[in-house]
Amino acid sequence: MRSFTVEAKDSQTAARCGRLLTEHGTVQTPAFMPVGTRGCVKGILPQQLRQTGAEIMLANTYHLLLRPGVDVVESLGGLHRFSGWERPILTDSGGYQVFSLSSLNRVDDDRVEFASHIDGAPVVLDAVTATQIQNRLGADIIMCFDECTPYPCPPERLEKAVERTVRWAQWCRQAHQNPRQMLFGIVQGGTDLPLRRQCAQALVEMDFDGYAVGGLSVGEGHDALVQTTAFTAPLLPADRPRYLMGVGMPADIVAAVRAGIDMFDCVLPTRNGRNAFAFTENGPIRLRNSRWAQDPGPIEDGCPCPACQTFSKAAIRHFFNVGEMLGPILATLHNLTYYQRLMQTIRQRIQDGSFEAWSREFIERHRKDLQMENTEISERKEGL
Repeated sequence: MRSFTVEAKDSQTAARCGRLLTEHGTVQTPAFMPVGTRGCVKGILPQQLRQTGAEIMLANTYHLLLRPGVDVVESLGGLHRFSGWERPILTDSGGYQVFSLSSLNRVDDDRVEFASHIDGAPVVLDAVTATQIQNRLGADIIMCFDECTPYPCPPERLEKAVERTVRWAQWCRQAHQNPRQMLFGIVQGGTDLPLRRQCAQALVEMDFDGYAVGGLSVGEGHDALVQTTAFTAPLLPADRPRYLMGVGMPADIVAAVRAGIDMFDCVLPTRNGRNAFAFTENGPIRLRNSRWAQDPGPIEDGCPCPACQTFSKAAIRHFFNVGEMLGPILATLHNLTYYQRLMQTIRQRIQDGSFEAWSREFIERHRKDLQMENTEISERKEGL
């Protein structure tokens, strides 16, 4: 199944608006996908997720394989029914866990052997198995199994990872048995531009339904991320969706849209929300700070989320400080709403021709926010 249409382009950048038609509904692009690693976005109901403006959710193959298991999800009607989210879903293949669980796995040319992070039990994933699991989970978009490398990465290891990623993509292509699902290939290569070109060219020859740029937002920094994305995106077919995996900060997203990226996912809005960081148009704020102890205003004026419509910053700060779960829930809802409003603004700016100037100003204004990636909040792992 393939249905992606570009409906508007910016005349001065590679930014574009489109529509991605899936079995469970249409996704407007550029789109941000909230992360529901284990089948739900932490702390909120599917109806609340929809109210933030989200049209698609991401879940993770590795984690669902461990608990509750693919047999359980399949027997209960598939991932959409199991999660209560009857809108589009994308499943990651588990390839990111090759990077994030590197201390618990062994990678060879054919497969990855994990020691479960839960109980140490052996877990094996390969390209064919990861594809078959995703076929059975029933997501609308599934991802090829790939090898994501750290940054920095020795050149010989990086080259080997690209070789494996291309070989595994071919195996995924052959194993894919659900025509109602779109299968995306993943371009790896770190910040090595010739390797990115090599990987992209090999994947494009396989004719995937869409293409992802993987292996970024792993420590290379904003400038290298933007440079690599801007180099890679034009190598991918213009009539297919382009997905930048695991990104990220608002300035990174806007810069990547300028390069022609259509889809994003990241744990930042939910993870930071649970830890009292709230995103706003003027930059993030820390809701535990004493300066908000008696502040009667909302997190952000004009925001339609339940936190801003009903509660003051003082109240939300209190909920965090006394350990009430309402604090993390409200901040999560606010952050998810902020990200969807950002995507809506991006689409509108592309459509009305004002994106180039607006995006340059936005990136400059939010560059200081990128230091959050180096704070203690970013050291809290979610989704492994």
